[in-house]
Order: sequence, then C-alpha cells, then structure tokens
Amino acid sequence: MTAQIIDGDAIAAKIVDSLKERVEELKADGKEPHLTAVQVGENPASKIYVRNQKRSCEEVGIKYTLDELPDDTDQNGLAGRIKELNCDPTVSGIILQMPLPKGVDARRIQSIISPLKDVEGMNPANMGRLVYGEAKPGPCTAVGAVELLKSTGVEIEGANAVVVGHSEIVGKPIGLLLLGLNATVSTVHIFTKDVASYVKNADILFVAAGKAQAMWMRYRGESKKNTETPLPDLSALIPADMIKPGAVVIDVAINRIPKGFDSDGQPLLNKKGKTAMQTVGDVDFEAAKEVAGHISPVPGGVGPMTVAMLLKNTVDTAREQRA
Repeated sequence: MTAQIIDGDAIAAKIVDSLKERVEELKADGKEPHLTAVQVGENPASKIYVRNQKRSCEEVGIKYTLDELPDDTDQNGLAGRIKELNCDPTVSGIILQMPLPKGVDARRIQSIISPLKDVEGMNPANMGRLVYGEAKPGPCTAVGAVELLKSTGVEIEGANAVVVGHSEIVGKPIGLLLLGLNATVSTVHIFTKDVASYVKNADILFVAAGKAQAMWMRYRGESKKNTETPLPDLSALIPADMIKPGAVVIDVAINRIPKGFDSDGQPLLNKKGKTAMQTVGDVDFEAAKEVAGHISPVPGGVGPMTVAMLLKNTVDTAREQRA
C-alpha cells in the first residue's frame, strides 16, 4: 500500500485564494487588513521570513508594515511599542519577529499583544480559548496541521490520535484541537517511556519534535570545542515500523541537517564549499509512505499551511475589529 500524499501547497493555495474576496469586502467596508511585524534590531535569518510575509500579504491584498526597533530596545521599550500598536486603529494584526534580544521575555511580550490583534494566536487569552474548542485566532502551525488532517476526510471522532512533542506553539495546541474534534488523544515527549508503544497504536499521528535539528545544533556547538565529538544521530525520529498500517501521518517538524558525512566524519560540502544541507521532517518519509494511509511531506506539507493560517488570522482579526 502506498499512502496518499497530503499536498499542503495545494490546500494552502485554495485557502489563500479564498481570502482575496474577503479582503476586498473589508476594504470596501473601510477596514483594510493591516499586519504589522515588530522586529528588534537586524537579524539576517529574520529577513527571509519578513520578505516571505510581505510577499504573501501582498498576494491577497493585506497591507504589511515592518516596524523595526533599535538593537538596544529593552523589555519596557518593546512592551511600550506593542501597546501603541494595540491602540492604533489602522493596525488590525501584530506579529512578533523572533529571535528577541537577550533579556527580553517573549512570553511576556506575547501576553501584551491585544488578543484581538494576536495573529499568531499566542496570547494567553487566545491559547485559553482552545480549551473551549475555539481557535479564533489559533496558533498558525497547529491549526494548519489539523486542517491537513481534515482534508483527508478520515473519521476523527473516537480515533486514537498521538502527538509527538509538547511545545506550547505546536504540540499542546494540536492536542487541544484534536480533543475538540472528539479524538482520543495521547501526547508523548522526551520523558515518555516507550514512545513506540503509543505511536504504533495511532490511527492519527502528528510528529512535531524536531529531534534531528536539535541534535545537529548541539553537535555544531560541541564540535567547535572538541574535534573528537561523536557524530550526532540524525536519523528519523519515527521509522516506518512504528507506524500503524493505514494511519494518517502529519509531519510538522522542519529539520535542516547535513546531507551526509565523509569518511573523516566531516559534513559533505556543496559546490560553494558550505555544508550541503537538506530539509527533512521527523518521519522516515520514503519508508513510511509505504505503510501509512495518508502522509504529509516535508517540505510541502505543514509549512505552506502555517503561512495560509497567518493570512487567515489577519483577515479574521480585521473582521472582528470592524465597527
């Protein structure tokens, strides 16, 4: 049996396309959706995300502003700016760009963003709404991942669902969303004994641990101090023999790891002399697709859905603020 591949790109494209008409209706009603991204200092990695956010917003007609604050902005300064944006009637959505400088508490800042403008769904009030089965707005990646599950048409009510990973932005929200759909939910994590026993019983499996990424980042740091550091285990966290035949597998993780190592234990290089990298999930995709009933790829699965949900949340928050 070969699994049906869940095409996140295609599903996200339909969602994005449906937003265009809603944006025009809001503009005609005098409430233009306006997303403001707040960034402290310059961060090369963040530039890519900002560029992609801006392009995605423009695609559906959402106004996008990058609010850049100085490198030395502290907790109080950032909190003050967020409060100003909360009070700005022209701003309908606020997103906080990561990483933040040392000494700035991201949780505290997220809690200051108005729940009505929290397009990432990370304000405690919005996270709390998940307990009541309301994801408006909900954490983008978690909601996007569950939408992929819904697209398969499989029976969710009463199904055994397992979530691997219990982060605040993905694992825990996915668990709450699944409970809201009346699945029987188990969450496993680094302290769980015998993870395989849970995973093998899953009719629906979400994997969001990022194990290989964590191992690679740790290795990079340790290898700079000790050249004899053992190579990291970058194998997939979830092999095919853990997966129940016919299960729905949603791989949320995005791991950027080397394509391999040479005989001396050094990462393979690309034509530019840099480490040759690849993007993989937490599941052994090639083997797992011969066992699962439905499976999402990495890339091309949850990633585009995260962007689509960010845009949808931005439109939804603008509508909620409409006078």
